[in-house]
Amino acid sequence: MTTHHVLAAFLIRLAFIAYGEYQDSVMHVPYTDVDYHVFTDAAAYVARGHSPYRRATYRYTPLLAWLLVPTELCRTFGKLVFSALDVAVGALVYRLARLEGHSRRIAVSCAALWWYNPLPIAVCSRGNAESLVLCLLLYCLYLCRRRLLLLAGAALGLAVHVKIYPAVVAPALYWSLGEGSGVRRWLLPNAARLRLCGAAAVTFLSLTVGCWLIYGDEFLQETYLYHLTRRDVRHNFSVFFYALYLTEEWGHWSLGLVTFVPQLVLVLALAVRFHRPRHLLFCAFCQVYVFVTFNKVCTSQYFLWYLSLLPPVLPRLSCSYLEGGLMLGLWYFAQASWLLPAYLLEFEGRQVYRLVWAESAAFFCANVGILARLIRKYDAPTAAAVAEGGGRQPSERDQSRGKADGEPRSQTSRAKPQHQQQTVKHRNKRGGKVN
Repeated sequence: MTTHHVLAAFLIRLAFIAYGEYQDSVMHVPYTDVDYHVFTDAAAYVARGHSPYRRATYRYTPLLAWLLVPTELCRTFGKLVFSALDVAVGALVYRLARLEGHSRRIAVSCAALWWYNPLPIAVCSRGNAESLVLCLLLYCLYLCRRRLLLLAGAALGLAVHVKIYPAVVAPALYWSLGEGSGVRRWLLPNAARLRLCGAAAVTFLSLTVGCWLIYGDEFLQETYLYHLTRRDVRHNFSVFFYALYLTEEWGHWSLGLVTFVPQLVLVLALAVRFHRPRHLLFCAFCQVYVFVTFNKVCTSQYFLWYLSLLPPVLPRLSCSYLEGGLMLGLWYFAQASWLLPAYLLEFEGRQVYRLVWAESAAFFCANVGILARLIRKYDAPTAAAVAEGGGRQPSERDQSRGKADGEPRSQTSRAKPQHQQQTVKHRNKRGGKVN
């Protein structure tokens, strides 16, 4: 991995942080995310020995507030940490691409798609903490591919403690460690599964119980239970947006259950289909994509959850540049068309709920179509495993080409020196020399 890419990516984020400080001081519209003020205010309460939940709308783990206590001395400390973690996400993309068997050049190209992507640059430099959980999830997948299961379980448990959504990849991780067939493969634990699940459970429960003992039921309500019952009828891309608006006064949990069922079914179906270790990255990408698309609350920062998993699987997609560009254009166009009625609703107070819902439905359909197309274009590797830093695995297409040629390339390469040796013998006999 080239150091200059890492340095350049971090310097770019520093420049955005510096510009953000300037914009905050001279312009009416601030650059810093409102959530960053929530984080720093909660950190200030912690520094004074109080609960971070004294800050209204702080609905995160106390670990985040503890991490940002140095913002009392340096206001931009949190932005620097989130930017460093964002660069680390790109480094993990590079490592994962290498584990997939891709060359160094392709791996750097995959990482560059994250390092120089304006969306994650803007998100982390504005003070959003998404890079923390992204880094933990990618590190968990990296450790699983390296078969370092105790560390992978610890990373997964910490990631789920910070945010719930990484739990969607747990079924695929569990099934990827299966042995044998039938019930034994799908359900029964083995040594590898016990290491992964045990480490994840111990880490998650230790952190969660510890925070509960310190902050009580308020921690559980604000960190976890709130998100299970959360209703967002303003800035929400979800196709369930209008249903949430119409039932806002009821506040009934049944609608949340209805929206959760398709998520659960699709996440499990994808785990069944792509749980093999060689498909694990693509499986995680599809599962998180489905979770975000079918979620009852969907904001722009949620897109980073699956976009961070896309670069290392891109080389396995058999899409042309034109087809990839069309899918990307459709994804951006569907978002842009949603923004106008959302602006009219949120900032001008116009009653355009139905129009926003129609745009949300269009965005939902675009995402479903894009994901279906990506699954069809996935060109899975056929080798079981690749050593770290190895070359590219032969794809199914490559193997079919080899069979069409008559013989595998390995046999052809072995036959070639023998043929050359016979030719040399024949020439030596004609010249009067016999070996």
